[in-house]
Amino acid sequence: MIDYTEHRSPVGTLLLAATGRGLCGLYFEEHKYFRGPVGWTRNPSNPHLQAAMRQLDEYFDGARDRFDIALDLAGTPFQRAVWDALQALPFGCTSSYQSIARTVASPKATRAAGTAIGRNPVSIIVPCHRVLATTGGLSGYAGGLERKRYLLVHEGVVCGAG
Repeated sequence: MIDYTEHRSPVGTLLLAATGRGLCGLYFEEHKYFRGPVGWTRNPSNPHLQAAMRQLDEYFDGARDRFDIALDLAGTPFQRAVWDALQALPFGCTSSYQSIARTVASPKATRAAGTAIGRNPVSIIVPCHRVLATTGGLSGYAGGLERKRYLLVHEGVVCGAG
């Protein structure tokens, strides 16, 4: 069973989803890969949703630079390895798709790593916005490049036009 709620943020309304084990989704309005909360139950009192809302507010207020929310992520072993690598990226630091691929497999897996990053079900908390093109430019983000730019600037990363 998946519970969900909406939460207002500086990057728009977020839809948060959780099971009894942890947060399983964080989606932006017009999120590229999200099809809606079909079959889910609106339940803002789910403790994982409550923790996520509190920590997101702290993040956007500048009082938090790391999340410690229980996660319940469904994905292939490769996707989960990529998402684990993303969680190791510190606040305010960036990496490249190629570097993430090297961390989890080999440099030849850059495209596969990019696909896994794009399918990250908990944007912001698993910080896929911290991954840039090898040139340092902005590329790809399921929530849109303006949101990616906002999140990076919020973390003190200087971003070009992308």
